[in-house]
Amino acid sequence: MEIALYVLAALLIVGGLVGNILPALPGIPMIFGGIWLAAALDDYRHLGLWWLVIIGAVGALGVIVDFVSATLGAKRVGASKLALSGAALGTVVGMFFGLAGLLLGPFIGALLGELLSGTSVLRSAHVGAATWIGLLLGTLVKLVLSFMMIGLFGFAWLVG
Repeated sequence: MEIALYVLAALLIVGGLVGNILPALPGIPMIFGGIWLAAALDDYRHLGLWWLVIIGAVGALGVIVDFVSATLGAKRVGASKLALSGAALGTVVGMFFGLAGLLLGPFIGALLGELLSGTSVLRSAHVGAATWIGLLLGTLVKLVLSFMMIGLFGFAWLVG
């Protein structure tokens, strides 16, 4: 049974990496869950409380980056407050529509918000594109933080 649980922990970690790219899976929480399961199976001998807190903090940062990256992309190009609100709302609404929703939600939200603020269609499209680029960069940062979590886990396991 213990081997099956270690396999489950590894599958959670690998699934979490996939989930960082495919929005249907909660990537970082899955990675943390796999790490925590492995630590619990080992009775926390190799990975104690402080390592879990550090890895959890890196994971929390990744989740925050995931939620604010699209909005920061819009803000970078001087988007209106309505566009920033639209990007945030589009991110939340987009989560319910799978991959297409997460890719298009922030873009459409920022575009509509900028249009509602009275700017031109071209300017609104520019803000929407910047939002989308922010989302892509956020995904990249989230992947880096996920690999940091796994690296910290591996390091703690080896030295612990």
